[in-house]
Amino acid sequence: MNAQPPFQERALAALSAAMPADMLLSDPDSLERYSRDWSGDHYGRPLLVARPRSTEELSLLMKTCHELRIHVVPQGGLTGLVGAAVPSYPGGEVVISLERMNRVRSVNPIDFAMVVEAGCILEDAKRHAEDADCILPITFGAQGSCRIGGNVSTNAGGFNVLRYGMTRDLVLGLEVVLADGRVWNGLKTLRKDNRGYDLKQLFIGAEGTLGIVTAVALKIFPKPEQVETALVGVSSVDAAMQLYARARRQCSDLLTAFELILRGGIEIAINASDLTDPLAASYPVYVLIEASAAGRVDLRALLEGFLADSSDLVLDGVLAGSKAQAERLWLLREMMVEAQGRGGRYLRTDVSVSISSLAAFVAETLEALAQKHPEALAVTYGHVGDGNIHLNIVPPEEMPAEKYDALFHATEEVIFDVVDRHGGSISAEHGIGRVKQAAFLKRADPLTLTLSRRIKDAFDPQHLLSEGRILNGGEPGQGGSE
Repeated sequence: MNAQPPFQERALAALSAAMPADMLLSDPDSLERYSRDWSGDHYGRPLLVARPRSTEELSLLMKTCHELRIHVVPQGGLTGLVGAAVPSYPGGEVVISLERMNRVRSVNPIDFAMVVEAGCILEDAKRHAEDADCILPITFGAQGSCRIGGNVSTNAGGFNVLRYGMTRDLVLGLEVVLADGRVWNGLKTLRKDNRGYDLKQLFIGAEGTLGIVTAVALKIFPKPEQVETALVGVSSVDAAMQLYARARRQCSDLLTAFELILRGGIEIAINASDLTDPLAASYPVYVLIEASAAGRVDLRALLEGFLADSSDLVLDGVLAGSKAQAERLWLLREMMVEAQGRGGRYLRTDVSVSISSLAAFVAETLEALAQKHPEALAVTYGHVGDGNIHLNIVPPEEMPAEKYDALFHATEEVIFDVVDRHGGSISAEHGIGRVKQAAFLKRADPLTLTLSRRIKDAFDPQHLLSEGRILNGGEPGQGGSE
């Protein structure tokens, strides 16, 4: 390891003495894997990496860190996009990787609940649910790498929020190790429990700043017997929103996804792969629709009827005739996300407005960007059913890399200004972390910040957990001052 200040050397020596030897990593080669997140934009070298195998080991670790006043940052699969899990505290941080705590403790198809440790990869948890003829509906591109604890700590969204809600809506209970090593056991699968404050809600979306989630009780659902997927072309975002309103009424709660993709995104996917244009002609806007059902519902007839009744809005479309064809339609969506940066840096935004404002928001934002930054490529797509739009900025190919940051800052301000005019949120599902912190603090009202800091002080009075994420770093005990 690199030379540390005397206090850090003493603290790390004491930590090493207190913990099992095979729980800690300190050689530079091992630390590298825990130093950078999936985006590649955020880097920080840990002082040490701790990999507990149980809640008891993590409890002992946190008790020791609390006594020694060592700053820590929990890590899951490092698939976050706001820099929350990468070491960044000026004095250095110990990374606590949950990767060894990866068991599925139970799956109960009568309770329609499962209990999963925080380090379990989402795709593995979903597979265990399917083995019980159920589904865990959290779904997005990183599900083969992200871990359940990170999903909870960031309140992850994804494709199925329209029907099943955010991760928060699926959490029945939590087990959490607090900053001082105490274990809060709220790991229940009760559907109704009205005893006082619902403390688990404080940890969901807290990005590791209040405690370290070690296990989660999650809702699961009957596995659909039918899934139907369609891709349609429409004339505008406004037409897509009219189609969405109609789909909600005619397809009811069977609608699981309604994804908006502007033409530029389709072209990016096609150019980066062996995929072909999905329809005979090109259209300004596309909608990827998925519906699913169990039981005696003729889902295909329902979706066919809906599309036939919507011929005034749908210019052309294809209804997948097989699972393979459906997967290929979804691959357009996934490939667009993967290829949009041309292998380099680009600005990711993750904003939301009310569903009724979405068409106007997209139109106003694209117009403002075209006027102020015509050189930038705006890639626009999103989850229509929850008002969440990803409006990303790709720099021109000829732009020198040293000018990227200035472009990203300027275009983000344009986008956020339109979000503000529509009363929206600058973070719909990615969280705040460090990347969105300045924009969040600029917009948060004083009382919100006061209450948030008091909560931080109550759960982490020494400010040792993920300090400098969401809220800016400050002296412990200052939660009431503004």
